[in-house]
Amino acid sequence: MGNRFQVQDRFEGGAQYIGGQLRPGTSGRTHTVVNPATGEGIYTYELAGRDDVDAAVAAAKDAFPGWSGATPGERSDAMHKFAAVLAEQAEDFAYAESLQCGKPIKLSREFDVPGTVDNVAFFAGAARHLEGKSAGEYDGDHTSYVRREAIGVVGSIAPWNYPLQMAAWKVLPAIAAGNTIVLKPAEMTPFTSIMFAQAAKEAGLPDGVINIVTGAGKDAGEHLVGHPDVAMTSFTGSTPVGKRVAEIATSTVKRLHLELGGKAPFLVFDDADLEAAINGAVAGSLINTGQDCTAATRAYVQRPLYDAFVSGVAELMESVRLGDPFDESTDLGPLISFAQRDRVAAIVDRARGYARVVTGGEAPGGDLKDGAYYRPTLIADAAQDSEVVQDEIFGPVLVVLPFDSDDEGIALANDTPYGLASSAWTRDVFRANRATREIKAGCVWVNDHIPILSEMPHGGYKASGFGKDMSAYSFEEYTQVKHVMFDNTAVVRKDWHRTIFGDR
Repeated sequence: MGNRFQVQDRFEGGAQYIGGQLRPGTSGRTHTVVNPATGEGIYTYELAGRDDVDAAVAAAKDAFPGWSGATPGERSDAMHKFAAVLAEQAEDFAYAESLQCGKPIKLSREFDVPGTVDNVAFFAGAARHLEGKSAGEYDGDHTSYVRREAIGVVGSIAPWNYPLQMAAWKVLPAIAAGNTIVLKPAEMTPFTSIMFAQAAKEAGLPDGVINIVTGAGKDAGEHLVGHPDVAMTSFTGSTPVGKRVAEIATSTVKRLHLELGGKAPFLVFDDADLEAAINGAVAGSLINTGQDCTAATRAYVQRPLYDAFVSGVAELMESVRLGDPFDESTDLGPLISFAQRDRVAAIVDRARGYARVVTGGEAPGGDLKDGAYYRPTLIADAAQDSEVVQDEIFGPVLVVLPFDSDDEGIALANDTPYGLASSAWTRDVFRANRATREIKAGCVWVNDHIPILSEMPHGGYKASGFGKDMSAYSFEEYTQVKHVMFDNTAVVRKDWHRTIFGDR
């Protein structure tokens, strides 16, 4: 996939992957994937319509009996082969991810692709641990136990910021538990989701277990969520869209998993290692050009360290290298699109009226003028109720505010609608313990910000949604629980019938 011709050749059949085959969409509309680093169109394809969603759901439904009926060991073996295929194709995946997203190639190579391979390996193991609960006699002569079973066809919608990893987070726990899936990636970033499904087929997973429909949310997305043959919907994206997904899913009373927006606080106490906190804030706020729902976006710094923290972060941000995503020395790539860059710029420009833009706050010129680049930006002294503090920006912007007491710092950290991720920086174990207990978020890192693990759950509180990705908790979410009860006496229970109906 080294150039435009190879991209066109790789996806010559279209951007819909249904029943193991590439095909064009039927919506009558096209979309062009744009390289955000150059503004160049690199692939034009036909978007999915309702008919494509119907075909993908039908393929998944047809594949469900065979896949759910396979033994856990058989599913596990296929998924281990899947991990091996992904590892063999790692460079192609890294290239495609950076091409469509604009993220530095070193991020794709060192984070996105290895993380995905590790996810597959984890869930390959988890597939062999789909267990019921122990049997017991809870009612006289009856024995009860609990079965965990696959749900059916899962319809998932993934965002554009981590297309490959989001495909993995959606697909893997679902198929490990015996479900089949229809995944709708974002229109802007279809490449690695399709490649992911193709690699699964190459590893021996049956056709129809993983299907990809690439279309607009109003057409393909809403139809997938409301489809009567889809038993569960999993969505990652913004909170407003998540509310719409929940509304549609309610109409068919299907299982729902939502991983929504975030506004992660970065809480620095006055005993923290200042240099570590400065480095952590820059890395945590700029990961993937800030287009990460767990990115550090609100730094609260206890007043004795505030000025030094602001100056240290500004200095380090100014050393960050923007550039060609395929240059190994590039630290920060472009935003996903010019529309997203303009949205971020507008928020920062409005903040100039009520806060101090310490560094950044502009698009670079020169060799980068044709891409959707925006300089790392630090904003200080904003009010807690201001837009930059309360609303998700999804760009390379960090806001810093001071606090005095520990009580105030924790209260400010909790003072947004979101609760996905957070971090606390301190050398005091008691402060750390209090912060991890009282911060209302699905993850609290201590003296670090951003690492994730396949074995550990990822998911939020409050307006950040519900449900977990990765880990055994995620695996269980893609199952349904059945109570099974046996009458051990093998005789007619006449006394029980009299209790219900009386004497006859």
